[in-house]
Amino acid sequence: MFKNESGTGADNRLDDAGIPLANKEEADINPDLIRREGFASEAEYRAYLATLGGEIPFDAYVAETVETSEGHALEGHLRELREELENLQARLQVIRRQAATVLTENARWADASAHAQLGDRPWLKLAGAMAAAFVVTRGLRRLPLGTVATAALPLAAAAINRKLARD
Repeated sequence: MFKNESGTGADNRLDDAGIPLANKEEADINPDLIRREGFASEAEYRAYLATLGGEIPFDAYVAETVETSEGHALEGHLRELREELENLQARLQVIRRQAATVLTENARWADASAHAQLGDRPWLKLAGAMAAAFVVTRGLRRLPLGTVATAALPLAAAAINRKLARD
C-alpha cells in the first residue's frame, strides 16, 4: 500500500499557523511550550528553558549573533553618516560661494546707486553733508532756545486767536 503523499491523511497534522507538522513527535509536543516569537529579556528566556527542562547557554548564543549583526549595522550606519556629512560639507561650500557672490554684488550695486544719485565722488559728498549736519547741530545747541521760545509763545498764541476770530 502507498503512503498518502497529498498531505490530507490522518497522520498529517497542522500547527497553529496552518503549516503541516514534519513528524508525529512534533504533533505530540505541548502547544504551550512552542514559542514562535522572540524573548523580551534574558529572564523570560531562562524561564522558558526551565519549562522545557533544558539548559542552553544564553550568553554564548546571543552575544555572537548580536555582535555580528550590530557590527554590520553600525558600519552601515557609520558609512551613511559619513556620506551625509560629505554631502552637507559640499552644500556648505556652495552656500559660502553664493554668500560671497551676493555680498560683492550688493557692494557693486550700492556703489553704482551712489554714483547715479550723487555723481562723481559720492562718498566725499556724503562726508561733507554729514560734517555740515554736525556743525549746524552744534550751533543750534548753543542758542538760548528757552528764552526764544518764551518770547515767541505769546506771539504764536495771538496769531492763533486772530485766525480763530476770523472764522
